[in-house]
Amino acid sequence: MQPHTVEKRLDSIIDLSRQGKRINGLFRLLAAPTLWERAYEQIAPNKGALTPGSDPENTLDGFSLERMQRVMGAVLDGTYRFSPARRQYIPKANGKKRPLGIPTADDKLVQAAVKIVLEHVYEPIFSDQSHGFRRGRSCHTALTEIRRTWHGMKWLVEVDIVGYYDNIDHDILLGLLRKRIDDERLLQLIRRMLKAGYLEDWKFHRTFSGAPQGGVISPILANIYLHELDQFMVAVKARFDRGQARRRSATYLETSKQIQIRRRMIERRRANGNEEEIPRLIAEIREWERRRLEKPSLDQLDPTYRRLRYCRYADDFVIGVIGSKEDARKIMAEVRTYLAETLNLEVSAEKSGIRKADEGALFLGYQLKTYGDGRTKRMVKGGRAVTMRVPDDRMQLHVPVDRLARFAERNRLGNLNTNRGEARCEVINNSDVAILTGYNAMLRGLAEYYKLGTLWKQQVGRLHHLWWWSFMKTLSRKHKCSVKVTAERLRNGDSLGLWYEARNKRRFMPMFRLKDVRPTPAPSHVDREALAHLYFAGRNDIVDRLRARVCQTCGTVGVPLEVHHVRKMSDMKGTTLWTQVKAARTRKRVVLCRDCHVAHHAGRLQERLDKCANVGAG
Repeated sequence: MQPHTVEKRLDSIIDLSRQGKRINGLFRLLAAPTLWERAYEQIAPNKGALTPGSDPENTLDGFSLERMQRVMGAVLDGTYRFSPARRQYIPKANGKKRPLGIPTADDKLVQAAVKIVLEHVYEPIFSDQSHGFRRGRSCHTALTEIRRTWHGMKWLVEVDIVGYYDNIDHDILLGLLRKRIDDERLLQLIRRMLKAGYLEDWKFHRTFSGAPQGGVISPILANIYLHELDQFMVAVKARFDRGQARRRSATYLETSKQIQIRRRMIERRRANGNEEEIPRLIAEIREWERRRLEKPSLDQLDPTYRRLRYCRYADDFVIGVIGSKEDARKIMAEVRTYLAETLNLEVSAEKSGIRKADEGALFLGYQLKTYGDGRTKRMVKGGRAVTMRVPDDRMQLHVPVDRLARFAERNRLGNLNTNRGEARCEVINNSDVAILTGYNAMLRGLAEYYKLGTLWKQQVGRLHHLWWWSFMKTLSRKHKCSVKVTAERLRNGDSLGLWYEARNKRRFMPMFRLKDVRPTPAPSHVDREALAHLYFAGRNDIVDRLRARVCQTCGTVGVPLEVHHVRKMSDMKGTTLWTQVKAARTRKRVVLCRDCHVAHHAGRLQERLDKCANVGAG
């Protein structure tokens, strides 16, 4: 299948999906080499590219066009068999462990190819309220949408699904795929992926449900599964929302009436020439205006006005309600029933609940909270200056203190509650520049994530103080001097940092400061068009160099080539400068012939190159 034919077919899938039609002929797309080349380019740059699955020999190191053709042929003729994933556990923030299923490299390649097809089918129809594991969307896009559009919320409904990835029902998932896909061969391929099982302590376990976290295709399958929940919430919102605007409160109407009465009295007295009582009436008007500004102008519990908001990131989602607490209870009950009866998922009673919006709820590491202090401001309205109240119940994002305390404890910075930083003695054997680089990277990552917070600099500032003292005490412990001496040694004008020798000149590395974080300008819309990646996800020149059949080290022409994945650039010693530059540009991948690849792993690459040079000279 020609590349332009494949692109044309993929473009047509997007249009057909938007029209709601079932799409067939998807399995035939897997016969296109360009699809597999794109799949390889998506998984090769990942940090886990060299992480082995159940077969230690089956990694992306040594990838070749012949290997790709072999895997593609086995998938097309139905003889490809998925290997069980290797079960591995990683720690969670609450002290528990999260199970990961790590597939082999060939399985990753097949999953990535199928994922590309599924993306063209489902990305055009996924909800705007879904932000997890989608290109162009992230935790920040979800939080930005909440900060902009969730003003006035009265209740926040937190819903936590028990072991979501482990409890995805395979039959339900395949049934949902059949709603959009009319291709049994592709569906059977996905079924075999799900039923591959896993190895734990070299013991095989069958999989009756779930999609393993760590698989390439698992995120989009998880989004497809909960896309039904997104559609359900759209229907709930349409049924729940009521009214165009809140009605005026009784207090506001009464005070406005008293003000209007006195203004008419002033007009009548001026018309009759009676100016004596006007100052008293003006004073009474000002007093009534003061009383009016003390109370909300709108009825915050107006039963004729209701609104519902919903936002989801993977299996974490939160619901905002403008209405009574009974309304929030009913919505939570509806969601729990739908998840149990339609998707066979259980809601955690311990982690789920209804929170008052002004007290806050946790979502994606932030505390969502509404706030209003009754402030007023002067502005021009209708051609005259008036005093207006700043709207209350504005949605704000705050940084939870317990998250900062755990961060400080995990990174051995000290105790946030006592505000005392501690030296990290385990790093004092490193160079000063290495220590500063590590400290800067540590805090910069956290600050970049929490920069959406309303008062994030004040809240993260406590941690920055702890971080500053921890760094200073670490350097002081290393050089056996006081913090005062260390600070004077690092001072450079109005900043602190270290001078170091770069390749051509001396450079200055400053200590990280919170004011160095640049606020991300929020766009006028929140990721409404997220399909551009489908058109720009082309391959780079790795595949082209595989097709060129020229080894990058020995220069042999017309031989089968393999891609060597470099773990670190120091492994490229013994190769030419141009080869090292190309490896750096292509995310530490270099194309070698089989003999050079074997020699590289054996540590004899330079010996082989010298031998080739001697043969050429002779």
